[in-house]
Amino acid sequence: MSFDSTKIKKKVEIKDFINIIKKYNAEQIECTIHTFFRLSQKQRKIFTSEELKNILLKETPFLVGIQNNDNYAVFYKQKERNLKIILVIEPRKVKIVTFYYILEWQIPKI
Repeated sequence: MSFDSTKIKKKVEIKDFINIIKKYNAEQIECTIHTFFRLSQKQRKIFTSEELKNILLKETPFLVGIQNNDNYAVFYKQKERNLKIILVIEPRKVKIVTFYYILEWQIPKI
Protein backbone atom coordinates (compact mmCIF):
# COMPACT_ATOMS: atom_id res chain seq x y z
CA MET A 1 0.00 0.00 0.00
CA SER A 2 1.44 3.37 -0.97
CA PHE A 3 1.21 6.28 1.42
CA ASP A 4 1.01 9.63 -0.33
CA SER A 5 2.37 12.25 2.05
CA THR A 6 0.87 15.12 0.04
CA LYS A 7 -2.65 13.67 -0.04
CA ILE A 8 -5.08 15.73 2.00
CA LYS A 9 -6.25 13.88 5.10
CA LYS A 10 -8.45 16.57 6.63
CA LYS A 11 -10.38 19.57 5.36
CA VAL A 12 -9.96 22.82 7.29
CA GLU A 13 -12.80 25.33 7.43
CA ILE A 14 -11.86 28.58 5.66
CA LYS A 15 -12.79 30.70 8.70
CA ASP A 16 -10.63 28.49 10.94
CA PHE A 17 -7.64 28.86 8.61
CA ILE A 18 -8.11 32.65 8.47
CA ASN A 19 -8.20 32.77 12.29
CA ILE A 20 -4.95 30.77 12.43
CA ILE A 21 -3.13 32.90 9.85
CA LYS A 22 -4.32 36.18 11.48
CA LYS A 23 -2.17 35.31 14.51
CA TYR A 24 0.94 35.94 12.41
CA ASN A 25 2.34 39.15 10.94
CA ALA A 26 4.34 39.48 7.71
CA GLU A 27 7.66 39.17 9.59
CA GLN A 28 6.57 35.78 10.95
CA ILE A 29 5.86 34.40 7.47
CA GLU A 30 8.93 33.26 5.61
CA CYS A 31 9.86 31.53 2.41
CA THR A 32 12.14 28.51 2.52
CA ILE A 33 14.96 27.56 0.18
CA HIS A 34 12.47 25.26 -1.51
CA THR A 35 9.76 27.92 -2.05
CA PHE A 36 10.96 29.12 -5.46
CA PHE A 37 12.68 25.86 -6.43
CA ARG A 38 10.16 24.86 -9.12
CA LEU A 39 10.07 28.27 -10.80
CA SER A 40 11.84 29.66 -13.81
CA GLN A 41 13.69 32.97 -13.51
CA LYS A 42 10.77 34.70 -15.24
CA GLN A 43 8.27 33.24 -12.75
CA ARG A 44 10.49 34.26 -9.83
CA LYS A 45 10.10 37.88 -10.95
CA ILE A 46 6.30 37.55 -10.96
CA PHE A 47 5.98 36.09 -7.48
CA THR A 48 8.02 37.58 -4.69
CA SER A 49 8.13 36.62 -1.07
CA GLU A 50 6.17 39.80 -0.28
CA GLU A 51 3.44 38.95 -2.75
CA LEU A 52 3.00 35.48 -1.29
CA LYS A 53 2.78 36.94 2.22
CA ASN A 54 0.11 39.39 1.02
CA ILE A 55 -1.93 36.58 -0.49
CA LEU A 56 -1.81 34.66 2.80
CA LEU A 57 -2.62 37.68 4.95
CA LYS A 58 -5.20 39.45 2.78
CA GLU A 59 -6.91 37.00 0.44
CA THR A 60 -9.49 34.34 1.17
CA PRO A 61 -8.74 30.82 0.00
CA PHE A 62 -11.47 28.68 -1.55
CA LEU A 63 -10.12 25.43 -0.07
CA VAL A 64 -7.77 24.47 2.78
CA GLY A 65 -6.64 21.03 3.87
CA ILE A 66 -4.02 19.32 5.99
CA GLN A 67 -1.89 16.80 4.13
CA ASN A 68 -0.68 13.45 5.46
CA ASN A 69 2.70 15.11 6.09
CA ASP A 70 0.91 17.73 8.29
CA ASN A 71 1.60 20.58 5.87
CA TYR A 72 -1.29 22.83 4.94
CA ALA A 73 -2.43 22.95 1.32
CA VAL A 74 -4.15 26.28 0.66
CA PHE A 75 -5.93 27.05 -2.62
CA TYR A 76 -6.64 30.52 -4.02
CA LYS A 77 -8.23 31.85 -7.19
CA GLN A 78 -5.71 34.13 -8.90
CA LYS A 79 -6.81 35.83 -12.10
CA GLU A 80 -8.93 32.85 -13.17
CA ARG A 81 -6.19 30.42 -12.22
CA ASN A 82 -5.84 28.15 -9.20
CA LEU A 83 -2.87 28.83 -6.93
CA LYS A 84 -1.82 26.13 -4.47
CA ILE A 85 0.41 27.15 -1.57
CA ILE A 86 1.96 24.57 0.76
CA LEU A 87 2.62 25.81 4.31
CA VAL A 88 4.18 24.60 7.53
CA ILE A 89 2.49 26.36 10.43
CA GLU A 90 4.65 26.47 13.55
CA PRO A 91 3.91 28.17 16.89
CA ARG A 92 6.05 31.24 16.07
CA LYS A 93 6.16 31.29 12.28
CA VAL A 94 4.64 30.16 9.01
CA LYS A 95 6.93 28.71 6.35
CA ILE A 96 5.92 28.78 2.70
CA VAL A 97 7.25 25.45 1.43
CA THR A 98 6.25 25.87 -2.21
CA PHE A 99 3.51 27.12 -4.49
CA TYR A 100 2.35 26.60 -8.04
CA TYR A 101 -0.60 26.96 -10.35
CA ILE A 102 -2.77 23.90 -10.77
CA LEU A 103 -5.44 22.98 -13.26
CA GLU A 104 -9.10 22.62 -12.31
CA TRP A 105 -8.93 18.79 -12.30
CA GLN A 106 -5.99 18.92 -9.86
CA ILE A 107 -8.08 20.53 -7.11
CA PRO A 108 -8.66 17.79 -4.53
CA LYS A 109 -12.16 16.64 -3.73
CA ILE A 110 -12.32 16.73 0.05
